[in-house]
Amino acid sequence: MNTIAIGCDHAGFDYKEKLKTYLIEKGIQVVDKGTYSSDSVDYPDFVHPVAQAVINSETEGGILICGTGNGVAMTANKYPDIRAGICWSKEIAELIRLHNDANILCIPARFVSSHMMMDIAQTFVETSFEGGRHKRRVDKICVC
Repeated sequence: MNTIAIGCDHAGFDYKEKLKTYLIEKGIQVVDKGTYSSDSVDYPDFVHPVAQAVINSETEGGILICGTGNGVAMTANKYPDIRAGICWSKEIAELIRLHNDANILCIPARFVSSHMMMDIAQTFVETSFEGGRHKRRVDKICVC
């Protein structure tokens, strides 16, 4: 992935800022959809713009960060063309890309170190969908 939309709530703000810098240094274009401070916010307000950027092909993928990763994943997965996965290790990040063709990575800021977050994100953006038998399964996900 060469372009990523990124968003977070207040619990993920510090990590988002670190991750943005890291990704830009790796040559990835980052579109920041907020939040822009650590003041308390409602995470769906920042998930929707990230999901829409992915759906509208403004970016190749997205990264969402909140305390547990669950709220942002639940919200993003309401969109028919979004496959958002929560990752707390680079192995899981690799598998959600290889097997599930995930297009949004959800990071639980309260449960991974910032170093681990960088490894997870790098794995996510560098891994491609394997296709094959996994495509058949991915095609059965949407109930729309």
